[in-house]
Amino acid sequence: MELEAAVWIAISLIILYLVWKTVSPILSPIIIAITIVYIVYPVHERWSRRLGNRGSAFLLTAILTVLTFLFIIGFALWINDIKYSITSYLSSFFQWLLSFKLPQSTYDLLQKLLEDLGRRIDAYVLGYTYSIPKLTLQAVVMLFVFYGVLVNAKGIRDEVYSLLPGENRALAIKLVNSATNALHNLLRGWLTFSVIKGIFMALAFYFFGLANAGGAIAAGILTVLLELLPFLGGWIMWLAGVVYLFESGLIGKAVLLALYGVVFVSPGPDLVVKPRLGIERKVGVNALISLLGIFGGLIAFGVVGIIIGPVALSLLETLLEEWKRAKATRKNAG
Repeated sequence: MELEAAVWIAISLIILYLVWKTVSPILSPIIIAITIVYIVYPVHERWSRRLGNRGSAFLLTAILTVLTFLFIIGFALWINDIKYSITSYLSSFFQWLLSFKLPQSTYDLLQKLLEDLGRRIDAYVLGYTYSIPKLTLQAVVMLFVFYGVLVNAKGIRDEVYSLLPGENRALAIKLVNSATNALHNLLRGWLTFSVIKGIFMALAFYFFGLANAGGAIAAGILTVLLELLPFLGGWIMWLAGVVYLFESGLIGKAVLLALYGVVFVSPGPDLVVKPRLGIERKVGVNALISLLGIFGGLIAFGVVGIIIGPVALSLLETLLEEWKRAKATRKNAG
């Protein structure tokens, strides 16, 4: 019996290894597809009432297909401009920080961080510049997964709950709910809101003549990253643009950009729209945990780490709370 169990364990491990080797190259597009499904699922539910489940899924997939391949075309055309612009914006930001009288250790850390970011951006862009076919293949995988998950979303949800263990089922449900809450706050709240701000900022940089298309996209990307930071915000980008226009003698444009930034980027939407949507900027320890989750995940897993990191820390927080609760229960029982 022990030999048979050992054989089955070995077979299971081999199967898991083969599955991992098969899935790992396309893990990022799978995670991105599931993420987009989670974001657009409320729209899918509404459209399903008129178009049916498959009709709604097909229409949303068609829209995503157009947007995806427009992204790939733009990526191929503007990737170098985006890289140089991001590097330039980051360099200017860090040089501004270094202009303050900082401790030598902080100064050295910022200098090293600037150099490391430059190398990382170069390596990341170089890895994709010569692999447009690979990017296209990943996009195709993402679209197929998106459609499949969207059509079968309810069945997948029921299957996940059916696979939860009988013992400690309450803990398993808490973990699922914790991951769901983290995804809801991150994707339908914080991240989606930040991306919309990034789009407004990119449009501003382009139409106010602050940058070309690649530079405007880079400004939008940095706005999203700044909005994800608990202590900063997209106002840094529009303020930098206002200062540039003002120093260039374009005072009228500078004033218009300032008004545009306040209304559409920050702080206007934070004060008016966020409270209505129930999105709150985290402070204190929660802000630090969010920061570690977002940027730790980004460094460890790439772009999809923005999703994986916060969810992983949320699950860890749930486990720690359950462990403390169980410990307190045992103590009271004793």
